[in-house]
Amino acid sequence: MSNPGILIDIRGVDRVYYDTTGRKTEALQNVNLQIRKGELISFIGPSGCGKTTLLRLIAGLDAPQAGQLLLNESPVEKPGFERGYVFQQGALFPWKTVEENIAIGLIARNVYKEKKPLVKQYIDMIGLTGFEKAYPHEISGGMAQRVAIARALINEPKVLLLDEPLGALDAFTRIDLQNTIRKIWKNTRTTIVLVTHDVDEAIYLSDRIVIMTARPGKINEIIEVKLKPERDRNDDEFIILRRRVLEKLHLAGMHIPSRLVDPVELINVLGLGEAI
Repeated sequence: MSNPGILIDIRGVDRVYYDTTGRKTEALQNVNLQIRKGELISFIGPSGCGKTTLLRLIAGLDAPQAGQLLLNESPVEKPGFERGYVFQQGALFPWKTVEENIAIGLIARNVYKEKKPLVKQYIDMIGLTGFEKAYPHEISGGMAQRVAIARALINEPKVLLLDEPLGALDAFTRIDLQNTIRKIWKNTRTTIVLVTHDVDEAIYLSDRIVIMTARPGKINEIIEVKLKPERDRNDDEFIILRRRVLEKLHLAGMHIPSRLVDPVELINVLGLGEAI
């Protein structure tokens, strides 16, 4: 039976990899999850537990061996503009300016002429007015991530997929961008799926937190974040929830690995073709 409130339906998904010697690695095992329209949900768990693999499956960059992923009740079979993807490093095209990077999805879809005003709108939304003509090497890492988020959002996707987008930033820049993401989400109500290693980030941003087990990745628990909309990291309820999540993770801290973005993967997820 269909549920109009569900955007993404993940049913019994398994993902297994084999190396060149034939050795088997189970990345995901029997993952079942429904993601609601308009919610901000985060995946958190030990390194290598399959968080990014699950995000890639939703994006259509990979396919499961078993199970099914549905977007609006239709199978996910390949990347599409209805799923915006932001990588850990932003992965901007270095030969294009801020506004050109943001506009590239519109160009690829042949809608740039009629939607050109959106470029300025999103530049204003992410707080980069005045940097339209700057190249990636002329802006900070935090600014580059803002550009990557705007580039994904300008296509007005049904879901925004964030793959540890703030993990490589300093603490002050990370908090600033967390505030930006939450503000954008409040204004657009775009469904957002976030992969993170940061417990505070997950609590601060999310409606629900999906805690995953060590490999093979399974859903251990889903925690509803029942905090006030205006969240305070020093609030007693926030601190209690942080302790609860940490207990579930059985961790005192996590190492954040850096994953280089494959240029072909970037082109596929943006659907660029000749646009670059």
